[in-house]
Order: sequence, then structure tokens, then C-alpha cells
Amino acid sequence: MKKKLSEDLTLFYTPNYPKTFNTTTNKKYIVTIGIGGNIGDTKKLFDKLILSLKNNTKFDLLMTSPLLLNPPFGFLEQKPFLNGIIRLSTNLSVNEFFKITQRLEKRFGRKRSFQDAPRTLDIDIIFFDNKKVNTKKLIIPHKDWANRESVIIPLKLMNKL
Repeated sequence: MKKKLSEDLTLFYTPNYPKTFNTTTNKKYIVTIGIGGNIGDTKKLFDKLILSLKNNTKFDLLMTSPLLLNPPFGFLEQKPFLNGIIRLSTNLSVNEFFKITQRLEKRFGRKRSFQDAPRTLDIDIIFFDNKKVNTKKLIIPHKDWANRESVIIPLKLMNKL
């Protein structure tokens, strides 16, 4: 099902987005990640990502948002992006979790050519529990998250579930 929010913004509802997976977890950190992509069959790739996370004992999937199709920013000469939010729990440290997200991006075909380039999968750590990180490689909460429709709209809708 899809729902047009404006000329530029469309919500998509699929079996995995939005979805509540677990309401309880014994893992100590709650992590909110943003996912995005605009190369290939992004919905199918997002489903494979969910399966990958679900099958990894290091994570408990908690919930997902609806998916949002929205225009690119930065580099504008590319297709719109499909974006969503996944909330999960883990006992991994921030750095261990970050390494896994980088490996997942690579496994799903991410090539880093230039900033804001088209991509198969982008995984951003929006929040990692209530931790703050500010290094050359990683900033948490994610830099500028509060000004991005691609984060705010799915996050708001997910929090209503």
C-alpha cells in the first residue's frame, strides 16, 4: 500500500515496514538506525536486511517504520531515495555495532564513490541508547538527523505504532 504525503513524498507499507517484532529484550542498548537506498530493488534489499538482522543473535529486532520515498539531497542528479527506520537492541559496543553496519552495507553492494552518491544501502546510526559519540568516523546522534524528512517522518510514524 502507498500513501502520497506531497508531490515529493510517498509512504510505502509492506509486510516488514512498519512492523513490531519484539516488545521485550534482554539486550542492554536500544539502537535506532536509518536505512536508505536508490539503486536496484530497494524494497527487496531492505527485506533481506531485516532477515539478516533477525537471524543474527547479536540483535533483537524491535520495530520498523513505514518506508518513505523522498528526493535526494546534496547530489541532486539521481533517483529519489527510499528510507526507513529500524529500532533494535544489542549488547555490542558502539564501535562493534558500527563495524557491523559497514560490513552489511558492503555485503549489500554499497560502493563509496563520493559524498551523497547513489547507493544500494546506507545505514546510519541515528541513536545508540543515550550515548553521544563525536569522532572523525562517527557522530551519534547522527549529524543533522532532526532536519531530514527521510528520518523525521518515518521516526514519527514508527513512534505512533
